[in-house]
Amino acid sequence: MDSRSARKHQAILEAATTVFLSKGYSRTSMDDIAKLAAVSKQTVYKHFADKEKLFSEIVLATTDRIDGMIDLVSAIPADTDGLEENLTRLARQFLVALTQPQVLQLRRLIIANADAFPELGAAWYEQGFERVLVTLAETFRHLTEEGLLRTDDAMLAAHHFSGLLLWIPVNKAMFHGSTQHTEADLDRYAAAGVRAFLAAHG
Repeated sequence: MDSRSARKHQAILEAATTVFLSKGYSRTSMDDIAKLAAVSKQTVYKHFADKEKLFSEIVLATTDRIDGMIDLVSAIPADTDGLEENLTRLARQFLVALTQPQVLQLRRLIIANADAFPELGAAWYEQGFERVLVTLAETFRHLTEEGLLRTDDAMLAAHHFSGLLLWIPVNKAMFHGSTQHTEADLDRYAAAGVRAFLAAHG
């Protein structure tokens, strides 16, 4: 793809993301996307065969951002004295990444269309959040072997950790829209979640 075509491709993706998130899947048209991207509808169809393929590319492209989270998770040092501090730092970064307004909007959009596109929803979960959980479980398994944690089921412990952090902010966002959480809120969720996790598994 030459640079001019690549720029158009990116412009279409960005425009489509904006329109899908603001209008939803069913109320978005290729005309809407072309207008916002400042290209012809024929150009949109040249890059994407139909609206479903365009939606799929947008959804699955976001899973690439998970790589940074995986790097953070796998880098937790096996340090007895600094375990709570290290987990709290991870928890805070976890919360920041997963409570971004666009991430929450996309999550709602995927859930709203889960019946229409079940494979897409499953792929988004498996290639995204589930990869983080698997890495988190491997890290907890290692920390257990080092005697720093107590986990009979490392994957379940990974779910416990993420659930303690995300239950409040994500549920608020799902039911109230893209609720903004203050820095103090995220600090509190991170610290309290890690304390509860270590009470069970420390």
